[in-house]
Amino acid sequence: MSSVIIVLIILVVLVFIALIKTIQVIPQASAAIVERFGRYTRTLNAGLNIVVPFIDSIRNRIDLREQVVPFPPQPVITQDNLVVNIDTVIYYQVTDARAATYEVASYIQAIEQLTVTTLRNIIGGMDLERTLTSREEINAALRGVLDEATGKWGIRVNRVELKAIEPPTSIQDSMEKQMRADRDKRAAILTAEGIRQSAILTAEGEKQSAILRAEGEAKASALRAEGEAQAIRTVFESIHAGDPDQKLLSYQYLQMLPKIAEGDANKLWIVPSEIGDALKGLSGAFGNFTGGAPGFNTGQERRQEPPID
Repeated sequence: MSSVIIVLIILVVLVFIALIKTIQVIPQASAAIVERFGRYTRTLNAGLNIVVPFIDSIRNRIDLREQVVPFPPQPVITQDNLVVNIDTVIYYQVTDARAATYEVASYIQAIEQLTVTTLRNIIGGMDLERTLTSREEINAALRGVLDEATGKWGIRVNRVELKAIEPPTSIQDSMEKQMRADRDKRAAILTAEGIRQSAILTAEGEKQSAILRAEGEAKASALRAEGEAQAIRTVFESIHAGDPDQKLLSYQYLQMLPKIAEGDANKLWIVPSEIGDALKGLSGAFGNFTGGAPGFNTGQERRQEPPID
């Protein structure tokens, strides 16, 4: 009786194991390679799958998502015989699980070695300066070679990035000195250009100021002249409107004579000929005012002296 129970227990365990091996659950974005008696049968996709227990076996489970693999720095010799260390990062994705399993033993190692050899071929045709400034060109060339070579492995290389390019220490020191000299040169040029622009702007400002000052003085002179002309015109019209006689004009002329002689520089001044007419007019006016007083000559009468025998 006990032996029967043991046999039943063994049968239950075998059935349970068979069920476990029969039902295969594959996660999303994954694939599994099924072999029957060591030969490829089919590829299991994501979801619930049924296999024959103890006959079918899972050879490999492959992640179909995009993978990122950084490779350690690799020494590469440039065209001008300088050794630089280059770090690379590969972005790849398995597109065919069967090819990735059977076409190459280890596709990660294969991609790494292919990247190193291709990178050495590309950098070997460039000098250091071009290598440091042509990352996009190197990335495109490296990606093209890798994508073509890994296509038969069921792998697609999406991107290749150069993470770092490290030249020798001596070259780095020389580059830093050159960059420092270039920065000092650009700073000196910018300083000189700033001084030049400042001088130009100062000269332009002084020029504009002088022009505006001259224009202001010219307008002020014109306004003063216009005002004086207007004043003379007004006085002239007032005089003609008042119809003055010769006596009034002579008197006004005599009042202006002291103003003509004003100033320390006027050491000598010339009396115009019109002064005689003015004096005659004034003497006549005073004669009429005094009524012809004895002993007062009006300037029109002359004393007759007797002839001398």
